[in-house]
Amino acid sequence: MDPGADWFGPPIDAADLEWALAGADDEEPAWGFDIFTSGAAHDVAVDDVDELTRELRRLTARQYALFAQVLADAASCPDPWCGPDPTLDPAWTNPRDLTVAQARAERTEMAQRAAVCDLAVRVHLSEVMIRARADDAQTLRERCPAVWDAFLRGTMDERNADTAAGCARSLPADAPEAWAMFDTAAAAAASLLSPGKFRTFARSLRERVHPESIEDRHRRARGDRSVWLSPEFDGMATWSVYGPAADLHAVHVRVDEAARHLRTQEGEARTLAQLRADVAIDLLQNAAGPAGSGKPAVAVTIPVLTLLGHGDEPAILDGYGPIDRDTAARLAGDATSWVRVLTHPVTGTVLDLDRKTYRVPKALRRWLGVRDPVCTFPGCGRLVRDCDIDHRREWQHGGATSAGNTGPLCEPHHRVKTESRWDIQMDAASGAARWVSPTGIAADADPPPW
Repeated sequence: MDPGADWFGPPIDAADLEWALAGADDEEPAWGFDIFTSGAAHDVAVDDVDELTRELRRLTARQYALFAQVLADAASCPDPWCGPDPTLDPAWTNPRDLTVAQARAERTEMAQRAAVCDLAVRVHLSEVMIRARADDAQTLRERCPAVWDAFLRGTMDERNADTAAGCARSLPADAPEAWAMFDTAAAAAASLLSPGKFRTFARSLRERVHPESIEDRHRRARGDRSVWLSPEFDGMATWSVYGPAADLHAVHVRVDEAARHLRTQEGEARTLAQLRADVAIDLLQNAAGPAGSGKPAVAVTIPVLTLLGHGDEPAILDGYGPIDRDTAARLAGDATSWVRVLTHPVTGTVLDLDRKTYRVPKALRRWLGVRDPVCTFPGCGRLVRDCDIDHRREWQHGGATSAGNTGPLCEPHHRVKTESRWDIQMDAASGAARWVSPTGIAADADPPPW
C-alpha cells in the first residue's frame, strides 16, 4: 500500500476546499483530516497559480493584439479620429503646399496618435507603452509566429515576449531567413527560461543570426547615443548614459581607479560605491563645459519658513519634486535672481506672482509654469519648459491670450488637439482642463505631480 495514501487521504472536492479556506466551523469536513497540515491545500493552490499565470499571460497577449488592431484600423480609416478627408474636396488646398499624398500620410499618422491617446487614457498606461505593445504584437505576428503563438497560449512570460519582439525588430527588414532562425530557437527557450536568462540567450541568438557585420551595426547605433535623468526616492536620482561600449567602459575604469585611490587615503570612510558616485559627479560638475555654456539654471521653489529653518514643508526642485532642506538652502545661497510666488497657506494655490525680476520669461508663461508644471494632456509628464503654450480656444477663432484660455501642451499633444477630433474644455475661472476623445471618453487633466 502506498504510504502516502493515508497521509493525503481521499481526493478533495473543490467545495470542501472552499469550506476549509473560508474557516467554516459549523460542520466537519468530509475527508476527516486537517487540510492545512496535510499539504493538500497547498497542492490545490499551486495548481491554481499555474492556471492563473497562464490565463493572465493569455489575456495580456490579447491586450497586445487589440492595441495593434485599434492602431491598424485607425491607419486604414482615419475618419473616426480626424473627421472627413478634406483632400476629397476638389477645391482643397494646403497652406503648407503639401501634396494630396503627403496630407493623407500626415492624417493617417494623426489618426494613430489620437487612437494611442485614447487607449492610454482608457487603461491608464503611457502612450509609449501602448505603442510598444502594439508594435510588439505586430512584430511577433510578422517575424516570430512561433513566439507569438506561445504568448497567446499563455506558455510564455510577457517580458520574454517583449524581449523576443525587440530582438526580432532589430533584425533587417529584408532578412526573413534570420527572422525564422531566431523565431525557432527563441520560442523554445522563451517558454523555459526566466526573463533575465532569456534576455542573455536572446541577445546572443540575435548576434548569431544577424546577417550584417557588427561594425556596420555599431556605426548605425552610435547615432542613438543619449543621456536621461530618472527621479528616485529621498531626493536622489539616476543619470544614465547610452553610448559606445568601449568609451563608457573607459569612463568606468577611470572613475573606478580614482575611487580606489581615494579609498586608500587615511581617514577615508566612504564605501567604494559612494566614492565612485562622488568621483563621477565631481568630474562632471567641475569639468570645463563648451565655450559660452555658462552656469546651468536650476529652479527651486522653497517655502519661506523652510528656508528660515522653521518649517517642515519640502522644497521643490523643478523637473524632479521634493528635495531636502539643506540642499534647497545651498541652491538658494547660489541663486543670482529670485521670483516671488505667493501661495495660499492651506491649499497651496498660487495667489500672486512677482514680475519684477531680471531677465525672466514672459509673465504669462511664468504664471502657467507655476500653475501647470507639465503638459496638461492626461498622463503626459513633459515639463512646461519643453511645451508650447496652447490657446484652448484657437486664436483665429477669437480665443484670448489669457491664463483662463492658455496652458502648456507638448508638441505631440498640441498637434493631436489641433489636427484630430480630440477636444478640450476649459474652466475659465480656474484654467482646469477636461479632455474628450473622439470615442467619447472624458478625462480631467492630471493634478500637478508635486
